Amino acid sequence: MKTINHVKQKNTKFGSQIISYFLAIFLATINMIRRLLSTFIDFPTTANHHDYFKPTDMKTQKRYNYWPLENFSFLFDMSPCFPVNSKNIRIISEPSDFYDSLLRNASAAKYRISFASLYLGIGKMESDLVKAIQTNITENNDLKVNILLDFTRGTRGKKNSKLMIMPLVEQSKNCNLSLYHTPMLRGITKKLAPARWNELLGLQHMKIYIFDDVLILSGANLSNDYFTNRQDRYIEIKDANVSNFFNDVIGKVQEFSMQVDANGDTHMHDSWNLLPYESSYKDFVVEAQRRFKEFFKSVYDKQNNIHDFDETADTWIFPTIEMGQIGIHHDSLVSNKLLCSGEAGSTLKLTSGYFNLTQTYMDSLVKKCEADCSIIMAHPNANGFKGSKFPSGGIPDAYSLIARKFYEQIKEHGQENRFSLLEYERENWTYHAKGLWYHHNGSSMPCMTVIGSSNYGERSVHRDLEAQVCLVTVNKELQKSLKTEYDHLLRYSETAEKQLLQRLIPNWVKGVVFFFKKFF
Repeated sequence: MKTINHVKQKNTKFGSQIISYFLAIFLATINMIRRLLSTFIDFPTTANHHDYFKPTDMKTQKRYNYWPLENFSFLFDMSPCFPVNSKNIRIISEPSDFYDSLLRNASAAKYRISFASLYLGIGKMESDLVKAIQTNITENNDLKVNILLDFTRGTRGKKNSKLMIMPLVEQSKNCNLSLYHTPMLRGITKKLAPARWNELLGLQHMKIYIFDDVLILSGANLSNDYFTNRQDRYIEIKDANVSNFFNDVIGKVQEFSMQVDANGDTHMHDSWNLLPYESSYKDFVVEAQRRFKEFFKSVYDKQNNIHDFDETADTWIFPTIEMGQIGIHHDSLVSNKLLCSGEAGSTLKLTSGYFNLTQTYMDSLVKKCEADCSIIMAHPNANGFKGSKFPSGGIPDAYSLIARKFYEQIKEHGQENRFSLLEYERENWTYHAKGLWYHHNGSSMPCMTVIGSSNYGERSVHRDLEAQVCLVTVNKELQKSLKTEYDHLLRYSETAEKQLLQRLIPNWVKGVVFFFKKFF
């Protein structure tokens, strides 16, 4: 009888998973239809808002005696620029070093700690990080703590990110917790979509960690695996101007996020009156865009009025953001321009733990870029969804299928000799790194890198909030550090073209990719 009951329970559980799966597909389809219909009823589109980030009077490159990459001079016209000294930049390669930096800075910060992440884990390492902040804020009345997480991911489960942080909120009025709720999750979808599935429509995905004037920008979340055996990228920049910029980005998103009070209740920001899931979607998007437009204009105006730039700087930081779900496209425009600008004789290296490049990115790499291209992806065994229950267990196969289709496009255009596709696989590790490196004119060391939260996929451009920096440097030691960082990833990577063509992909995965590629 026990065996029969066990089988019944197992079948019931499997049946509920199937129901949840098809329910989520149905809801996602409804949402896609709604988005399609919205184009006929004057919903704001995303295509016309990139000019918010392209002021025509930005010609900052004339203020520097030396600029190493003429083909990348467009960066000055597309993004704010912060000149810094390379001695204030540190490339972190190991998850454990990333965690140690967070812990050390959390204990030492004097006046501000600002975090933006998808979520905070619920284990001991995460608890120790919270305790470090708690001890600091207890001893230092001048310390202000701002934390921004995603609403759906941050409240998932009985024990969750929100509850982990509540001791800080309850203890001090100097701690502010905000939860970003996408305006795309509303109506029947919000009511019926199960946990996890409701995260398909859009997330707060930026990974920004600020301690006074120290910025750590990464693609890593705040949880145990990202501190131990999940490979990502991390850069530490000690600069007041760069830190202030990203602190303001967090603050601006917090304005249209839900605020959590000491009782654990959520409410809107004092300066905001549009509930993301009940107000007009159009009104929410237009107002959020307006605030970011004003923010960027203030940054550009301030930079245009500065006449004493540090001419001794050997490194330039160009920050970019992407918020496709509210009609703000910035990082994707800069990234695509970078992909198009690779010169013959140069090398462009790209990596993404979730390889699902937009068609625009793929076309730029194959048809417009002239540089040799090397791409590192996660081997299915290094994908964080490997071994998950149905249907998420099929996600590694989905990314393999997408990579195969990209390789077929490369072959179709006769570009095999210019591309090298590799897969990262390391025993008991998963892969989450993303970014670009550029080697100019055959140089053995990169002079440019892009690092941050974007996976260069459909989600990054259309669904999630992302933050990155494009860094250009002439400093040989920093270039050497960037090369060491890439070589560390390359150490566990092997050529993947043959495996991609031979790997068996379940038919149901092919169907899901065909219909729902834009949700990956």
